[in-house]
Amino acid sequence: MDKSNEQPKPLVSVPTTDGNPDGKGAHGFLDDWRITQPSGVVAKPQRQVLAALFTSMLVLSSSFKYRPIRGRSNYLYWIDGQWSLSLIAPHEWSPRRRRGFAGTCTLQSDMTWTIVPSVRLVDDSPVSAAIRRFFTAFAELLNTDLTFEEILPFYVGKLPYYQRLYASALSRSLSAAVTLGSQASISCQQWRKQLLNSENALLVSCGQGLLSRE
Repeated sequence: MDKSNEQPKPLVSVPTTDGNPDGKGAHGFLDDWRITQPSGVVAKPQRQVLAALFTSMLVLSSSFKYRPIRGRSNYLYWIDGQWSLSLIAPHEWSPRRRRGFAGTCTLQSDMTWTIVPSVRLVDDSPVSAAIRRFFTAFAELLNTDLTFEEILPFYVGKLPYYQRLYASALSRSLSAAVTLGSQASISCQQWRKQLLNSENALLVSCGQGLLSRE
């Protein structure tokens, strides 16, 4: 059965709030907002933008309770029916947890995530099946007449604090990238045409294996 946290979280504009509902004071939140400000944002081809959104949403759908640092390796696992992001490498885990290793994730300076996939993804495993389901949900997210910018997760109130913070940073980054690339206000249906229609598409580095070639 699919877990709800596998679904990409479409979204809405940032509301005005007093402080932070997770108990962080306004000063702490502003510091975190500053730390997660995207830098080095550049125009990208549509397929690269989609890859960045897909891989980043996959990472941010996982469970983690720490603030990721740009350039540092993080490890994505599929364990007990849910995604989990950890600083613990596969060789440091038990064999059971190693079997759930999906890939090594790195937060880039522009606040998008890249993933170097596990070799286990070439097999028909629970991990690869979970990624296929996430891809199917991602493709469905794009099945709308809304613009690409309108489905970015600028603010998802139900997400935990760090996931919500980094989702907002991702959205600011990709919104700026599509503006720089003269891709603003294009409907998601048009973006969706860049995706493969195969449910067997598997994740590879930067998500490029999920995108079609002309």
